[in-house]
Amino acid sequence: MKLSLKLNFIFLSVALLFTFMQESPLLSSTLDISKLRFPVTKTILPNGLTILMHVDHSVPTISYQTWFRVGSKYEDPGYTGIAHLFEHMMFKGAKRYSGKEFDQLLQANGITNNAFTTYDYTGYFEDLPSSKLELVMDIESDRMVNLALTPENLKSEREVVKEERRWRVDNSIIGSMNEILWSSAYKVHPYKWPVIGWMADIDALTLERCKTFYHTYYSPANAVIAIVGDFDPVTATTLINKYYADLPKVVVPKRELPSEPVQTQERSSVVSKIAQTGYVAMAYHTTKQGDQDGYVLDLIANILAEGDSSRLFKRLVYREQKALGVDASSITPQDPGVFQFSVELKPNIAGPPIIGEIESELAQLAKHKVTAHELEKAKNQTMKHWVDSLKRIHDKAYSLILNEIVTGSYTNLFDDLEKYDKVTPDDVQRVAQKYFTKNNLTALTLNPETPKATKGKPHDS
Repeated sequence: MKLSLKLNFIFLSVALLFTFMQESPLLSSTLDISKLRFPVTKTILPNGLTILMHVDHSVPTISYQTWFRVGSKYEDPGYTGIAHLFEHMMFKGAKRYSGKEFDQLLQANGITNNAFTTYDYTGYFEDLPSSKLELVMDIESDRMVNLALTPENLKSEREVVKEERRWRVDNSIIGSMNEILWSSAYKVHPYKWPVIGWMADIDALTLERCKTFYHTYYSPANAVIAIVGDFDPVTATTLINKYYADLPKVVVPKRELPSEPVQTQERSSVVSKIAQTGYVAMAYHTTKQGDQDGYVLDLIANILAEGDSSRLFKRLVYREQKALGVDASSITPQDPGVFQFSVELKPNIAGPPIIGEIESELAQLAKHKVTAHELEKAKNQTMKHWVDSLKRIHDKAYSLILNEIVTGSYTNLFDDLEKYDKVTPDDVQRVAQKYFTKNNLTALTLNPETPKATKGKPHDS
């Protein structure tokens, strides 16, 4: 496989980066440079805990990430939001460290930390000085099995989550439109409810329900740990055995999730909210992470809406001046996802005609093959983003653990570049014809309303 001069320059740049990494030698120059790899050690303890380790001595820091194979799709109707609630509860302390000690101890030792919840998994991470690895293992192993689940903690974090929902969804045009779009596109699969949960369900969560959820899904057998950075693997292995090997093995029940039926007709609706401008959101059902079509869809998203020279930007923002911004994203989670559009309209521009214009651009992709130049440009940009995503140790840990959980093996990460490079104009046309059909479309338009004038005597100034 021959790469273009631009791609060779990209990979030469990243090759220079990796030569500074003592434990990350490049592959032999006789091999295809697109198969960029770095050494990773994978260990599975008897209790089921999976550990991925990659040594990188370029800077004296470590990224320590613990992800659990549980997200909002594992919730039950009426109890949505519990996975995200636990993202908050996990910071309230455990057996060895209280909630106050948790934050104070990390900050005092120069450790930054955070967490996130998705449809498919929940992740926690610390970025730390190399000398603090044992401290982090002590804290993380403690809250993995000894979380402090109390009425007081539930009450406080429930209110925090409710306020977060008001901020991110109820009082956000983008957040509320995205929530309605997914609940319209999905009718059966749990992706139909938001990760943050419905407000009524958050209010209804009980302590007993939380305990059941925690003891079902938070255990070594349901977790993957990635340790990337400046550490000695022999010492790290000793510490893993010290803090994790004796944790009990818990059998995680297999859960059969319903498959989303094939959509057979267009779904469209109008939302009225107080806003200054209109908004359009669209979704087409596509495929899941790891499928070859997903790589083609990433390139299509680039062609349509990546930068000022993209097709939709030139048409809607520059030439016709109907939109303030346009975005296209291929979202491929563990189960089949969607290809999503969002357009922020200029004042007095109606949404339905914009939907028609996007459909016409998609029809062009299905009818006419993209040029070799346009496809090469999309590959250059997409593959450069991939390379850039592995420059920091935090991002390398993230990418390894993401592939391990979502695709089944961290090694799939190293096939991405080759899969992007193999995409042809025929593939782009085939994928456009396959997914961008009228019957597969869910479309949402925002009808902006103006606030009603308040009645009563004006206040004195």
